[in-house]
Amino acid sequence: MTEARPALGFIGAGKVGSALALALADAGYAVVAVASSRLDAARALAAQIDGCDSPADPQGVVDRADIVFVTTPDAAIRAVASRHRWRAGAAVVHTSGSESRDALAAAAAAGAATASLHPLLAFADVEAARRSLRGASFTVEAEGPLAERLNALVADLGGTPLAIRSADKALYHAAGVFAGNYILTLLKLASDLWLYLGFDRELAVSALLPLIRGALANAERQGLAAALTGPIARGDAATVERHIEALAAATPALLDAYRCLGRETLPLAAEGGGLTPAAAKALGDLLSAQPPSLERTKTQL
Repeated sequence: MTEARPALGFIGAGKVGSALALALADAGYAVVAVASSRLDAARALAAQIDGCDSPADPQGVVDRADIVFVTTPDAAIRAVASRHRWRAGAAVVHTSGSESRDALAAAAAAGAATASLHPLLAFADVEAARRSLRGASFTVEAEGPLAERLNALVADLGGTPLAIRSADKALYHAAGVFAGNYILTLLKLASDLWLYLGFDRELAVSALLPLIRGALANAERQGLAAALTGPIARGDAATVERHIEALAAATPALLDAYRCLGRETLPLAAEGGGLTPAAAKALGDLLSAQPPSLERTKTQL
C-alpha cells in the first residue's frame, strides 16, 4: 500500500517558496497553507493553488501541514523555529543552502523532525525556476523517515536528491556561489574590457553570452578538460604575455584576477593533455610574475 503524501505548508512566499509551492502542487501534492510577512504575497501565491489558505498568522500553517517549509531569508529561520508551537510527528524543513538544520533546533526541541532541502538553482525568476526544478539537484540534510519522504518529494519533482552532512553545508554553498554567482562577475569583468574598447554594456553582454553558452555546452558534452580552449590550453605564452601587458596598460585593476584565474586553469589544461610540462612552467612563471611594465616602474622608483 502506497503511503499517503504529506500535506505541505510554506512560511515565506518569496521566489524560492513560490516556485517550490507551485511545482509541488503541479506534482500532485496538497499545499494547504502559505504565510508570509507580506500578507499580499501569501494571498497571491495561495490564489494560484487549489485548496490553499493564506492565514495571517504563520501558526496556521504549522497547525495544518505535515511538513512545513521555511522559505524565508536565512536570517529569519531561527526566529521562525523558535516563535511557533510545533507538535511531535510534524516536520519542518528550511531551504537555505548555507545554514544547516541546526537552525531549526527550537522546533526539534519541541518534538518536530527537522531537515534542510536546497534546490541547486538560481531563483531570479519564479516561473523559470519552477520549470527548472525538473532536472535540478537538491541537497537533502535529514535522517530517517523524513529523509525518505524528502527524497521521494524530490523525485516527484523530477530532481535528483543528494545527501549532505551538516558540517559540509557552507563549503557546498560556496561552490554554488562560484558556479552561480561568480560566473556573472566574470561576465561583468569581460564586458568591462569592452567598455574600455568603446562598446556599451548591453552590446558587450549580448556578444559574450554565446561564448559562455558554447563553453558550458562543451563542458556538458565533453567534460571540463576537453572543453577548455584558449591560449593556456594551447600553451601559448606569447598571447598570455600580450594580455598581461595590455591589461597593465589599460585596466591594471583586472591583472590580479587574470593571473589568479590563469594559474587555476593550468591544472585543467594539463589534464586535457594539450600542455607540455615546459609550457606549463613557462605559463606559471608568467602568471606569477609582475608585468614587466610594473617591474620597470618599481626599478625606476
